[in-house]
Amino acid sequence: MARLFSLLSRWPLGLLHALGAGLGWLSYLLSPTYRRRLQAHARAAGLSHAQVRQAVAHAGRMVGELPWMWGRPRDEALGHRVQWRHPEVVEAALAEGRGLLLLTPHLGCFEVTAQAYAERFGAVKPITALYRPAKQAWLAEMMKDSRNRPGMQTSPATLAGVRQMLRALKKGETVGLLPDQVPPEGMGAWAPFFSRSAYTMTMAAKLVAQTRCAVVLLRGERLDAAQRRSLGCDYVVHAERVAPEVEAVLAGSDAAESAAAVNRLMEHQIMQAPEQYLWGYNRYKTPRAEILTSAPAGDAA
Repeated sequence: MARLFSLLSRWPLGLLHALGAGLGWLSYLLSPTYRRRLQAHARAAGLSHAQVRQAVAHAGRMVGELPWMWGRPRDEALGHRVQWRHPEVVEAALAEGRGLLLLTPHLGCFEVTAQAYAERFGAVKPITALYRPAKQAWLAEMMKDSRNRPGMQTSPATLAGVRQMLRALKKGETVGLLPDQVPPEGMGAWAPFFSRSAYTMTMAAKLVAQTRCAVVLLRGERLDAAQRRSLGCDYVVHAERVAPEVEAVLAGSDAAESAAAVNRLMEHQIMQAPEQYLWGYNRYKTPRAEILTSAPAGDAA
């Protein structure tokens, strides 16, 4: 599989997106469970039939672009492939010097957001991105190697990884989280997410409470062929500052209230491009009884 990823990483991105869209539809048609979940989640959020169809293809494109995102040489810049919307929001937050927390949902190409940040700002304020290692050894190694780039390092979802993120924020650096995934039991709180109760991670709020860092929403919009020709890029990274009163809620002591605030922020981001969200993710599942432990050898900060 590693060789296949290496081979696919050399393909044109447009071709990978086309292949991914086909795989997205294949998964949708062959898996009744996935199909029902995607339809139910998307319709509950108010998506139209056309948007649901687009979501099926975009879920596949997300998978299709991974070989390029992960297999790209470390010294190969994103360059013209990415345009920023409101980078001054990030610049202003960094200038405050109290650390920066970037919150990104599983929307569009969320992989590109951290890499784009690292290329633009990482030389001055590097980013530490939280990730959950894959169960397959070859994939876990590839994820770790590909995500550690100039101005960017990854932090595993372990106690050592959490300490690493806290140290980064206290140094005035940046941390990236995807807070719309189901955390292990005991690491979250139940809160509304598109009008349904979802177990929501409290890590983002705890980081804000302990460091008083600034918070910015970041999303990577995947462009279609017509948009790519018009704008001359493949992705647009959108930055939006979280209001001070919302930061204050995140820093509060009420876990359910802060989790609900995080979910409202994610809903706001998702509805900017709802057809690019991973509606097939089992967001409302019961959390597993896991325990964050020390990182395996080689992962400790």
